[in-house]
Amino acid sequence: MPLEGVIVERLQEHIFAQDRPFASCHASTLVALPGGRVLAAWFGGTQEGHPDVAIWGATRDAGWGPPRLLAKVRELPHWNPVLFAAPGGQVHLFFKVGENVPVWETWHAVSGDGGDTWSDPQPLVPEDVGGRGPVKNKPIVLSAGAWLAPASLECQPPHRRWDVFVDRSEDEGRTWQASPLVPLDHASFSGAGAIQPTLWESAPGQVHMLVRTTGGYVGRSDSADGGRTWSPLRLTDLPNNNSGLDLARLPGGTLVLCYNPVSGNWAERTPLSLAISRDNGESWPRWLNLETDPGEYSYPALIPSGSGVALTYTWRRERIAYWRLPVPGAG
Repeated sequence: MPLEGVIVERLQEHIFAQDRPFASCHASTLVALPGGRVLAAWFGGTQEGHPDVAIWGATRDAGWGPPRLLAKVRELPHWNPVLFAAPGGQVHLFFKVGENVPVWETWHAVSGDGGDTWSDPQPLVPEDVGGRGPVKNKPIVLSAGAWLAPASLECQPPHRRWDVFVDRSEDEGRTWQASPLVPLDHASFSGAGAIQPTLWESAPGQVHMLVRTTGGYVGRSDSADGGRTWSPLRLTDLPNNNSGLDLARLPGGTLVLCYNPVSGNWAERTPLSLAISRDNGESWPRWLNLETDPGEYSYPALIPSGSGVALTYTWRRERIAYWRLPVPGAG
C-alpha cells in the first residue's frame, strides 16, 4: 500500500531519541496506513541474539509516537519483523523466534486497526524450523491475486549453505506453499550463498528478485510463472557487502533500490545509498547517498510514497532512521 494523499517532501528523522527502552535495535520494516500515517517495527533488546530481544514498533501521525512492545512470545531472541499491508486493510506482522537463525520459527499476528492492537501471535506454518514466509522484506501481491513472500534458509555449520525461495499464498495468508529453492551452484559460488530476497512484478506473472549474497555482488533471479519456479541465480554488477537490501516499485514502473554499495563478504555497512532503475532492474544509476559517515547504516525497508518513497533503516544499531523523499522523474 503506498502512502496516499501525501505531499512528497523530503523528510529525514529518527523514530525515537536516545532515551529508549532497549540498548540496541535493528531490522526495521514499515507500512503505510490510511490518512498518511506510517507504522514501523524493528527488533530491540540488549544485543542481537540475546534472549531479551523483542519486536517493537511505533506509529507516525503528526510525529512519531513512543516505541511500544508489539510481540514477545518466548524468552528467546526475536528477529526480523516484516510488516505487510494486505489489500483488505489488515496489517500483518511476521517475525522470527529462535536461539539462532538456522532453527528459528516464523510467527504471525494480524491487526485490524492499523497496529494499535494485534491478534495473539501464532506460528505461520506448523512445525516450521528454519523460517517460512518473509525473512526480511515485504511480501508482494501479484496482479492475479496471490501473495508472494521472499524467503531464505541458513543451514547449520559445518555444511553452511544459504538459499533463497519464495512462499506463495493463494488464500490471503491462511496457508503457504514454498517454491523450490532458487538454483544456485554452491560448488562454484563464493561463500555460503544468498539470502533475504526483495521482489517485484513487472508484468502479469513476470516476477523478479534481488538478493543479498556472499559473492561480493547483489544476486538476481527471475520467474515467468508467478514465482512458482526461478531461473538460476546470477550476480549483477551491483556491489553487495553481504548485508540486507530492499526495493520499491513505483506505479509507473520505476524501481528504487536501497543498499550498501560496498563489495566484499561482511564488508563495511557504510555508505547507505539509493539507486534508480527505469529498465526493470537491468541498470541502476546511483541517485543519492543517505549516510556516508563511519558506522553501521543497514537493513533498509522501502515502500512507495506517492511519486516517491518512504524508508527506514538501522542507524548505528542505536536508532531507526526514517526518510520520505520524492523520486526524480517518477511523478
